[in-house]
Amino acid sequence: MSKIVIVYHSGYGHTAAVAKAVARGAAGVADTTAQLVSVDDIAKHWADLDEADAIIFGSPTYMGGVSAPFKSFMDASAKVWFVQGWKDKLAAGFTHSGSQNGDKFNTVTQLFTFAMQHGMIWAGLGLMPGNNTSKGSNSDLNRLGGFSGALTQSNNDQGAEAIPASDLKTAEALGARVAAVALRLAREQESVA
Repeated sequence: MSKIVIVYHSGYGHTAAVAKAVARGAAGVADTTAQLVSVDDIAKHWADLDEADAIIFGSPTYMGGVSAPFKSFMDASAKVWFVQGWKDKLAAGFTHSGSQNGDKFNTVTQLFTFAMQHGMIWAGLGLMPGNNTSKGSNSDLNRLGGFSGALTQSNNDQGAEAIPASDLKTAEALGARVAAVALRLAREQESVA
């Protein structure tokens, strides 16, 4: 059995909706459990992160980077970093913003760098870009063309219900990919032991 924890911050509900989609994708893989943890409740969940086979990080993109509450979680993980408690765990990330671009790549890079400092193993999205040909559309998976993580978008003046279904399916694909890779890594470790 593989345990995936999705730790996220959501200021207005959009990133929470994406986190739920990531969890659905992970939980849809056999022999996998998925747990959502808001950074607002992190004090109660450090042990869950320690027990996880994979941690998927999610933050809205605010001013070209992770939100302040997510950055506070990152900073609070220094005790774990000091003992390399997450070393060799699988990691991945996602972000949401109102702009099509909004410097989302910078947010995912910040998540990637954070995971690398913890000695984690990063899994990218693993999807070809969508909506990049004359036959493409906003209904394509990975319509925003991210490779390093799941990128999602909806208008600033609308709620989470306005997130395109294709973006939520892209987030589900990220969760499923991480769950599948986590199971493969667990099997490889078992065969070595």
